[in-house]
Amino acid sequence: MKTKTTLILLGAVGLFLACTTNPFTGKKTLALVPNSQILPMAFQQYDAFLSENNVVTNTSEALMVKRVGEKIKNASETWLNANGYSGYTSDYRWEYNLVQDDQINAWCMPGGKIVVYTGILPITQDEAGLAAVMGHEVAHALANHGQQRMSAGQLQQIGAVAGTIAVSGSSQETQQIFGTAYGLGTQFGVMLPFSRSHETEADIIGQQIMAIAGYEPLEAVELWQRMKANSGGQAPPEFMSTHPSSDTRINNLQANADNARAEARRFGVTSFKR
Repeated sequence: MKTKTTLILLGAVGLFLACTTNPFTGKKTLALVPNSQILPMAFQQYDAFLSENNVVTNTSEALMVKRVGEKIKNASETWLNANGYSGYTSDYRWEYNLVQDDQINAWCMPGGKIVVYTGILPITQDEAGLAAVMGHEVAHALANHGQQRMSAGQLQQIGAVAGTIAVSGSSQETQQIFGTAYGLGTQFGVMLPFSRSHETEADIIGQQIMAIAGYEPLEAVELWQRMKANSGGQAPPEFMSTHPSSDTRINNLQANADNARAEARRFGVTSFKR
C-alpha cells in the first residue's frame, strides 16, 4: 500500500513538472512529450508529405497562401513579443504551401509547417477568408495543441495499463467490461470534448491573430457560414464530433469579433481588409 501511494505521488509530481503554459490563456497544459522531440518529427513528416504530394508553386493562389501565411506569422510574433513571450517561436521553421487536393482542408504542424489544400479555396473565396483558416491552424500550433493531444494519448495508454492491472484478479467478464467502458469513456467523455475545446480555442485565437494581421474578424464568421452551407447538414451530432458544430463556431466568432478588433487596435491596426 505504501509503495502504491509513493508511486501515485511520484506520478503526480511528474505530471506537474511535465507542463507548459498556454501563452494565450495562461493555463497550464500537459507536455509529456517535449517540443525538442516533437518539432524534428514534424519537420521530417512535413518534408515527406510535400515530396509525396503535388505542391502548387508560382500561381496567384500559391503566392496568396505564402503572403497570408507571412502576415499571420508576423501578427502572431507581434502579439507574443508584446505579451512577454519573446522568442517563443525561435525553434519554429515557418513554411506555407498550397497542395493540389480536392479535400476541404488545411493544417499546421507543430513548428509552423502549414499546408492549404486547393479544395478549400472555393470556400475561403478571398485573402481574408484564407486568413481566417490559416489563423485558426497557426493557433493550434502556438497553443501546443498537438503536444497536448500526444500527452493525452500517452495518459490514455497509461490509464489502460493501470486499469488492466487493477482488475487482473477479477473475472474475464469484468476485464472485458473495463476495456469496453474505458475505450468508450475516453473516446466520448474525454478525448472528443478535449478536441472540441482545442477547436474552439483555435477559433478565438485565430480570429485575434487575423485581426492583428489586418483582416476583418467577421470574415471568420462568414467563412463558417459558407462551411455550413457546403456541408449540407451532413455533420455528425456535436457530442460525437471532434469539432464544434458550425452554429456554435459562428456564434462564438460573432461574439468575439469586437474583442479581436480591440486587440488589433492595441498594435495600431485601425482598418481591416475584407
